[in-house]
Amino acid sequence: MSSQETIQEPVRFADPGPAPADGPPLVLEVEQVSKVYPSQPPVTALREVSLTVTAGELLAVVGPSGSGKTTLLHVMGSLDRPTAGTVKITGLDVAGLSDRQLAALRAGRVGFVFQQFFLAEHASLIDNVADGLLYAGVPLKQRRERAAEALAAVGLSDRLHVRPTQISGGQRQRVGIARALVGHPAIVLADEPTGNLDQATGQALLALLGDLNAAGTTIVVITHDERIAARMPRRVEMLDGRILTDTAHPSIKAGA
Repeated sequence: MSSQETIQEPVRFADPGPAPADGPPLVLEVEQVSKVYPSQPPVTALREVSLTVTAGELLAVVGPSGSGKTTLLHVMGSLDRPTAGTVKITGLDVAGLSDRQLAALRAGRVGFVFQQFFLAEHASLIDNVADGLLYAGVPLKQRRERAAEALAAVGLSDRLHVRPTQISGGQRQRVGIARALVGHPAIVLADEPTGNLDQATGQALLALLGDLNAAGTTIVVITHDERIAARMPRRVEMLDGRILTDTAHPSIKAGA
């Protein structure tokens, strides 16, 4: 897009109210959420799931294929609406938001990292990251400045103007993380972020996520790998659309 582009006025949200005074604010609240896909027969992907995430947390949601963890990520990130229950992001109930407001919410408050990198191969790294701010009402110059800062945060300050085809898979995933960070989101949702990487590169990426969390970024990692989950300060185990265990709440059991 050219420097003469027209910037769409960003969507404004009502103030959700004061943060709790007795600890870090809640950035994500999932309460009694179910998700049913209307196939024949209907498929229930989530069954009355409840989960809260506070600012500054690093946690893993772990489970085998079909456990509901990816559906939970889609609901947590407002990529999909629940069939029943409540989802709040930074205190905002997503059920009351229009599609345009949801897009603005995702652009400004949720960062996504996917197993498939989803980078534009013919654009430079800085433009790939800057495009993460397209729907946030940020002018081009500021988008590129913030993209450069985000790439520096993941160790790619010397690769701003190369293309994704010129870098390794591990570096591509770092670009994906930079794109997730560029909007200064309240929470980053990472779906199998090491799934396409070799073991050494995957370990380096997990170390980077740990460093970013130590610097204040709230991160939820979705994974099938128990070894990855074991590295996280908090682990939430899923099976058959339910939360089996949550190390932050040892009393939680499926069906309880």
